[in-house]
Amino acid sequence: MDAYREFMVSVAKDAGLFLKKSLNDTHLIDYKGEINIVTEADRISEELIISRIQRQYPHHDILSEESPGKDRGSDFRWIIDPLDGTTNYAHGYPVFCVSIALEKEREICLAAIYNPMLDEMFVAQQGGGAFLNGRNISVSDTTDLRRSLLATGFPYDIRDDKNNNMNYFNGMAMCAQAIRRAGSASLDMAYVAAGRFDGFWELKLNPWDTAAGWLLINEAGGTVTDLYGCPFHLESPHVLATNGKIHRVMIDVFNKVDSAVPF
Repeated sequence: MDAYREFMVSVAKDAGLFLKKSLNDTHLIDYKGEINIVTEADRISEELIISRIQRQYPHHDILSEESPGKDRGSDFRWIIDPLDGTTNYAHGYPVFCVSIALEKEREICLAAIYNPMLDEMFVAQQGGGAFLNGRNISVSDTTDLRRSLLATGFPYDIRDDKNNNMNYFNGMAMCAQAIRRAGSASLDMAYVAAGRFDGFWELKLNPWDTAAGWLLINEAGGTVTDLYGCPFHLESPHVLATNGKIHRVMIDVFNKVDSAVPF
């Protein structure tokens, strides 16, 4: 796996540095929905990553956010978010990342999340731990939800679907120390792995949003399930990722919200 890991880190860093260099340029923006956008930077970053993969591993499958998947029947599949935090990026708000994961026989075995603005490379290998710039990382030791810093996000159809996380946000805000909504699910999950956030949840994410973060948190000693504690998979409709110590109590909060139990 060492060669795959070195390749993944190199590609993620090159794409991230391109995004950093182009952050303050005037961006061409297309709308995939009322508030769901894509910029030319997303596409250029994606092309950089995919072209490198195709040159190095031409028979591998690829799943990426902005282009049709490439299914060649390989045991390996690359899962790519070339720019997680597009809305931030389009506004010049410097919170975004590149996220790449590699599956082997349907199991995520390698992950890299690169934050170019802070030059932070989060890397995980199945069974080999989680790292930030080469230093081993682990989830936080916080055991009390009232002392926990959490992260979340809201789906792009927040205006059209009542299943939009507002109820869970309001309920959790009454129980946690604070909640942050930074606009990049991959970075939020990397920060759980590094112990910066104690927990994270979100609805309606895609495999490229969660694949790399999932492995990072698992290798850092955390827990990833759906909102109600069931096993998480890349097609799950929602995700809960924590240090493991506040996981059960966060699930209890979601259940209270669903049951309209007052806090």
